[in-house]
Amino acid sequence: MAMFRPFSTLTLLTLFSIAVISRQQPVLDLAEQESMYQVLESINSAFPWRSLFPDDLCISSPHGVVCDYFSESNSTVFETAHIVELNFGYVSDYNPNPPCSSNSKLNPLIFTSFKFLRKLFFYKCFNESRVSLPDVLPSFTSSLEELVFIENPSLVGPLSGILHNFSSLRRLVLTGNGVYGRIPDAIGDLVNLEEITLSRNQLGGEVTENLVKLQNLNVLDLSHNNLYGYVPEMLGKLTVLLKLDLSSNGFVGKIPESFKHMQSLEFLDLSFNRFGNFGIPLFLGEMPRLREVYLRGNLLGGQIPNIWENLGGVLTIGFSDIGLVGNIPSSMGLYLKNVCYLGLDNNKLEGTVPEELELLESVQEINLENNNLSGRVSFSTKFSSRIREKLKLAGNRDLCIDEKMRYAKSGGSLSLVQLKLCKKPNIPNAVFVNGCSLVPFDPHMLFMFLGFLFLFA
Repeated sequence: MAMFRPFSTLTLLTLFSIAVISRQQPVLDLAEQESMYQVLESINSAFPWRSLFPDDLCISSPHGVVCDYFSESNSTVFETAHIVELNFGYVSDYNPNPPCSSNSKLNPLIFTSFKFLRKLFFYKCFNESRVSLPDVLPSFTSSLEELVFIENPSLVGPLSGILHNFSSLRRLVLTGNGVYGRIPDAIGDLVNLEEITLSRNQLGGEVTENLVKLQNLNVLDLSHNNLYGYVPEMLGKLTVLLKLDLSSNGFVGKIPESFKHMQSLEFLDLSFNRFGNFGIPLFLGEMPRLREVYLRGNLLGGQIPNIWENLGGVLTIGFSDIGLVGNIPSSMGLYLKNVCYLGLDNNKLEGTVPEELELLESVQEINLENNNLSGRVSFSTKFSSRIREKLKLAGNRDLCIDEKMRYAKSGGSLSLVQLKLCKKPNIPNAVFVNGCSLVPFDPHMLFMFLGFLFLFA
């Protein structure tokens, strides 16, 4: 029995310490705890949340429900506990948030009972029954920093219904939902915003110039909506922007020249709009931090300009189907050392394929399909073998390749197999003296001639 006493004593001390800490640690307000239970039950009523988590939810709670402790401004002792994060919708084993059900509801208590809330996150929770965005003034307008709704197609309502005076909001992410209407001017009042992602909704109208007030904005993603009109020149004043995605809308006119002032920009996607016939913007050459640029599906026209000298950091170029004419400049091969993807397909490009493209050391795919390119493709078999089927040249009737390039470990690339073989050089069978042809060359005559010389030597 004596050998168990140290263990028993240690156990008692541990239990005593836990009890002391528990008494010192503030408990969650009972009303806030009850509201949390009701919210969990509205998200998924199949789970016995109260019996699974019967204790203080700030001590033992589902993953995704996060508390923090608060004290008076002049005190170092924590006095109150409050819920500061609500994350719903199973993401992965690393983020096993409370799972939603087919009849999940957006409980109004979320917006009235948690005045210290900093983050509200829903992932794939509202997929069937229509759920409306709340039109109430939340109790957490001064504390909320992140508002995130991802892949909730049955969540519907105007954006103005959910945008309130969130003075601390840093992230506004509403993607893959049923949000409709215009982007309200009031969004410019949320001056602490660092990210606006409103992609894949049903937003319409023109883009408000009030976005220029958001001088801390790093990400602006308005892709896959029904926005139209001219892109405001004022957006060029968002000088700390890292990502700008306006793809798959109905924007018209000229791509704003003011974008050149976005010197921090790394990602630019303007694909699938209706920007006019003004050519590839020359200001791209003045944006050395660019890593990805996509202009696909706009009839920009013109030739590919020589703007690549300062763009050695670019990884992806998507210039497919933009009405390009003329030749592919060899400078693309000389300067784009880090490019992984080069898409120039479905244009009207002419001339030969520059052999300098073989200098693209990092390239994984070159797509030049469906142009008017011609002549011999002079890439080495080593380069062709490395890039394999990702060298796409089909749809250029006047291009040809050597037989060794077609079958040089290309992985059976259909794109190369479809190209015709180049004709072998026609070397005439003749003997040349001082650059002039004397007689048709015949091997038998050569031996007779050499034998004759030998006899008389």
